[in-house]
Amino acid sequence: MSKTDSFFSADQYATVAERIELFYSRFPQGRIHTELVAREDGQITFKAHVYRSAGDTFAAATGWASEREGDSDINTVACLENTETSAVGRALANLGFTASSKRPSREEMEKVARLKSNLSFRQKREERAQLHSLPNVTDDVLEILDRAEQKGFSVRRSEVLREWVKQPGLSVSRVRKIEAALRNWIRRHEL
Repeated sequence: MSKTDSFFSADQYATVAERIELFYSRFPQGRIHTELVAREDGQITFKAHVYRSAGDTFAAATGWASEREGDSDINTVACLENTETSAVGRALANLGFTASSKRPSREEMEKVARLKSNLSFRQKREERAQLHSLPNVTDDVLEILDRAEQKGFSVRRSEVLREWVKQPGLSVSRVRKIEAALRNWIRRHEL
C-alpha cells in the first residue's frame, strides 16, 4: 500500500516503539542518537543516527523527519517529540527494522492521514473564500496593511500593495494570497 492510498489501516503498520524494541532485542548494546537540526518558523527537523554497538563511531543508518508546529492535534502539543520519534522510525526502517510488511511506520501513515485532512480543510476554506466579494477582501487587506505598517512594514511597499489590490480585474484568490503573505509577515514580526 502506498502512502497515497486512501485506505489506511493502523494495524498494518508497526509503531516506532515496536521498531525500537526489535532493534534493542537484536543489538542490546546498540544506541540511538537524535539531533535537532532546525527549529525555525514553526518547522522542526530532526535527524536520528542508529548504532549497532556502543563503540561504533559511524551510524549504521540515519533517518530524517520534519513536522510543522500546530498542523495537527499532536503537533500542537508535542511537535518536537513527534518529529524526533518519526526520525527514529525512519532510521530504524533504513536499517531494516520495519516490524511489519510495510516500510512506513504507523506514525508516518497517521501523518499522511492528517495532511490529507488538512488539504481537504484548506480546499473548503478556499471555496468559502471565493464566496467573499472582492471589495470585502480588499478592505481586509487594507486593514492588514495598516497593522503591518505599525509593526515596521515598509511604507513604500505598503503604498505599492494598496494601489495594486485596488486594480480592476484582480482575482479574489490573488488578493487572498497577498493577505496570507501579510499575515505571515506580521506573525514573524510579533515575536
